[in-house]
Amino acid sequence: MRKLLILGAGTAGTMMLNKLLPVLDSKEWQITIVDKEETHYYQPGFLFLPFGIYSPEDVIKPKKDFFPKGADVVISGIERIEPKDNLVKLVNGKVLDYDYLIIATGTDINPSEIEGMLGDGWRKNIFDFYTFEGAKALGEYLTGFEKGKIVINIAEMPIKCPVAPLEFAFLADWWFTKKGLRDKIEISYVTPLSSAFTKPKAAEKFGDFLSKKNIELIPDFNIARVDAESNKIISWDEREVEYDLLVTIPTNMGDEAIARSGMGDELNFIPTEKHTLRSKEYENIFVIGDATDLPISKAGSVAHFQAEILLDNLLRAIAGKPLKESFDGHANCFIETGFGKGILIDFNYETEPLYGKFPFPGVGPFSLLKETRMNHYGKMMFKWAYWNLLVKGKELPVKPQMTMAGKQL
Repeated sequence: MRKLLILGAGTAGTMMLNKLLPVLDSKEWQITIVDKEETHYYQPGFLFLPFGIYSPEDVIKPKKDFFPKGADVVISGIERIEPKDNLVKLVNGKVLDYDYLIIATGTDINPSEIEGMLGDGWRKNIFDFYTFEGAKALGEYLTGFEKGKIVINIAEMPIKCPVAPLEFAFLADWWFTKKGLRDKIEISYVTPLSSAFTKPKAAEKFGDFLSKKNIELIPDFNIARVDAESNKIISWDEREVEYDLLVTIPTNMGDEAIARSGMGDELNFIPTEKHTLRSKEYENIFVIGDATDLPISKAGSVAHFQAEILLDNLLRAIAGKPLKESFDGHANCFIETGFGKGILIDFNYETEPLYGKFPFPGVGPFSLLKETRMNHYGKMMFKWAYWNLLVKGKELPVKPQMTMAGKQL
């Protein structure tokens, strides 16, 4: 019997499991998925926890609820991959062999990369919202925060869901306005980028929003260390930004097992073929989602678009056929802007976010690069689509490749 092994049962890995199990003959293939946790997190929902929009129950479910019948599930951390021998050694002592391997180990924050981050201020007046625990703790802190300076700082790129820090800034503006405290709160958005976002057209739009909401943009700030005693962050060129509350997006890194396996770059992301999603080094290894080193957003929508293409290419590889170079870097993101409105962007490797309608040309119902209430509803409805469709590997009305239909050049 041939063996397919999936490492990681987050969004990307679970989608691939659900897509592959129905199409690979169970008499010929054993499909195994490995993950260290039994809880599945709806990570886009972490943004809403600090503001009380979502409760913890909205963002956590048992992973077993999303595993199809017939899947072999192993709960364990990964010690290392030995790709030359087609083996994976697990923390629990088991050794798994494979014919094909899909790596979907994702990314996580690594605050220890920044000097002083994990000092006396951590989870006291320094918080992340990229983890379940961090988002909950930040929410508890915000209930008693009535005046002072909030600094939202991105340590370095790439990060998971690159629009989320902007969304946090916009929601903080809304939340403190709703509480009648906005005039007592300063908000600064501190980024290593030269503008508010990675894509110029969207960056201009988001920069205008920051300005209109009286949120200070501090660009080109590369954090070197945190001085928790003095409540300030310091850049490599010795610029300083003071804070009363630091909301940090620390360095994002791939799984440590990738480093132990000698398969990743300096951030533990795996060199991946840009259009086929196959490992650049090993023909029987494919990579999906946040685990790749691809120059695209690390977001759930990207993993969804990749899953369609990876399914086709894995089946082609098994059949001995050439792979299709069909992944174009497609990403789309709803951006919550506060006050019941949102923006939607749709782009890929080559094409900037453009104005237009989405997903149906001329109809929408969502508007690209415009702030609308419908876009806010789309953001809020995505949670249902995630739990009921996306993570179960079901079809959504959006093609894997970006289309120019309905967009304005």
